[in-house]
Amino acid sequence: MQKILISGCLLGAKVRYNGEGKLIEHTLVNQWIKEGRFVSVCPEMAGGLPTPRPAAEMRGHQVLTKQGADVTAAFQKGAEIALKLCQQHGIKLAILKARSPSCGNEAIYDGTFSGRTITGQGVTAALLTANGIRVFNEDQLLDAAAFLDGPEAV
Repeated sequence: MQKILISGCLLGAKVRYNGEGKLIEHTLVNQWIKEGRFVSVCPEMAGGLPTPRPAAEMRGHQVLTKQGADVTAAFQKGAEIALKLCQQHGIKLAILKARSPSCGNEAIYDGTFSGRTITGQGVTAALLTANGIRVFNEDQLLDAAAFLDGPEAV
């Protein structure tokens, strides 16, 4: 059975920067939980950041908090840990939190802390993609299911 990497916050774990979770209620998620498919990770916590923690956004190739602290190294370390989990479990599919500076797969916040987004990937999503792992977000569960059932996932 094909395993799926998932952002821990999407399973309700209180690991987001603000100490909250972002539980997604969906029949596919419930099915995949019952099937034991998920390998959960919070790249930011895996990289050594606490919860709660200051909000961070990408600015160029750096990840900075609103106060200007550079947390890029922790984000990179967490991404590497997520990749190792994928390699250990033979994972070819990840469902990660949209717009996150770690996990955003198509859009990320623009680095101004204004709520605006730009096209781009977070640190973890980019590393996984570069290593052949398909990354979806919580709004793309049907696309993820189609990939999981397709020949690319085998």
